[in-house]
Amino acid sequence: MGSVYESIMAGLNEAVEDAKSKESKLTRSRVTVIPVKEYQAEEVKRIRKSTGMSQKTFASYIGVSDKTIEAWEAGTNHPSGAASRILSMMEMNKNLIEEFPFVKAIEN
Repeated sequence: MGSVYESIMAGLNEAVEDAKSKESKLTRSRVTVIPVKEYQAEEVKRIRKSTGMSQKTFASYIGVSDKTIEAWEAGTNHPSGAASRILSMMEMNKNLIEEFPFVKAIEN
């Protein structure tokens, strides 16, 4: 446990020293988060159809109810938050459903 404490203290001392210094010694990074995209009904439907999934299966994949997918595709409601991020990821990476196979076909 002493080594963890010493490591933390060394890092804190380095940060304090850097803050007091006129010249920065530590690397700084600035992070920008891309805002969540607002999806329209046709976009949701296009993404779902590109996966070959039914509304029910697509809903299970994303983690929402099938009624939610129906409402999104009808334009009654729109995806937000994590659901919009997942849709964005699906648009950016056409292989996402193969890379993360949360839904699997069961052959009879």
